[in-house]
Amino acid sequence: MLDALEVFTVVVVGLMVGVEFSVAFVINPILNGLPEDSGVLGRAHGARMLGALMPVWYLTSLALTAVWAVAGRHRPGAGLVVTAAALLISSVLMSLLLLVPINDRGKMWTPESRPADWKEQRNRWDRFHYVRVAVLIAAFALLAAALA
Repeated sequence: MLDALEVFTVVVVGLMVGVEFSVAFVINPILNGLPEDSGVLGRAHGARMLGALMPVWYLTSLALTAVWAVAGRHRPGAGLVVTAAALLISSVLMSLLLLVPINDRGKMWTPESRPADWKEQRNRWDRFHYVRVAVLIAAFALLAAALA
């Protein structure tokens, strides 16, 4: 049973990392290349859609990793799982403290209602997101290594 939990956790976390990587390095660069009005509307829609989905995914990933850490505490790689859980906790804290406040503002923006500093806020969100993606990749790599 623990083996199935380990594989399921790696898959769930890996898919989340893939989505966040795609946002950082595919979706947002595409949106940034569109005319400003289209980019603002695209990011606002993405903020609403992913803003509803990602909290559940982050917490599910963290819960699965925590269960793995406890259930597999006597197995090889337990330290890697605990470290991955700590990284996932830090990604949740980063999200709540740094990214969600910007996201909550940005999801309501339209070309008519965006603030004067919207590009600065967008760029700040992107920089924080790059760091979060790096943290998530590290957590995923640790879980994959613990599985091996």
